[in-house]
Amino acid sequence: MKRPGLFAMPNVSRRTWEVWKRNRDVFVKTIKVNFIPPMIEPILYLAAMGFGLGMLIDQEIEGHPYSEFIATALIAITIMNSSFFECTYASFVRMYYQKTFDAIVATPLNVDEVITGEILWGATRSTISATIVLGVIAAFGLVHSFLALLIIPFSFLGGLLFASIGMCFTAITPRIDNLNYPTSLFITPMFLVSNTFFPLTYLPSGVQTFANAAVPLVQVVDITRGMTYGTMEMSLLLNLAWILVVTFVVFVLSVNLMKRRLIT
Repeated sequence: MKRPGLFAMPNVSRRTWEVWKRNRDVFVKTIKVNFIPPMIEPILYLAAMGFGLGMLIDQEIEGHPYSEFIATALIAITIMNSSFFECTYASFVRMYYQKTFDAIVATPLNVDEVITGEILWGATRSTISATIVLGVIAAFGLVHSFLALLIIPFSFLGGLLFASIGMCFTAITPRIDNLNYPTSLFITPMFLVSNTFFPLTYLPSGVQTFANAAVPLVQVVDITRGMTYGTMEMSLLLNLAWILVVTFVVFVLSVNLMKRRLIT
């Protein structure tokens, strides 16, 4: 069979949502396990980093207390983690161990629709988790603008980006243990230095330029921070355009990489 091109347009239809519904039903059955971690983790980070470490930081960060600076980043981090891990470890288990993909492809659905449904579900997980985190930080009085409600639909777009990136890694990973590499070498560095726990301006100018131009989490942090602060500057349109373009490219790439793995 001829190997599909890496950037061939996916062949999808409304049947894609059947995969999404299947994952949704599993999620609902395990709602207690899935609901508690997104609610507890931001509280722990806010307590340890925002309020604990924040007590030692006298100066404001970008005109806001350190606790607010951290809180806005937690939303973006949640968007990244929820979708990335859903489309790496969880998708790998469904593909390799549970053989769920094989079972679905035996129906009228094709591989493109299965992978697209997985990515859409990863983005949905981001939306659910980000909404929970937004509610938590709002309860702590760290949200001061109704523009923060825009984070809910935006988290789906951000989730699509990281879900597609995660699916690319799943497609080229031979064993589930190897997923530790992108987690340690890609996700963790972004988690630490993407304008999350300290401003990028504290880094060398070359690192700042690279981060602003090429690091996905930086784009998401800037937008969620602007929405939470209520300061939607025109420059955020460039961040949004970056996310839209890169999401489309990585989505198409992820579908075709997975197709190569599953049918060739």
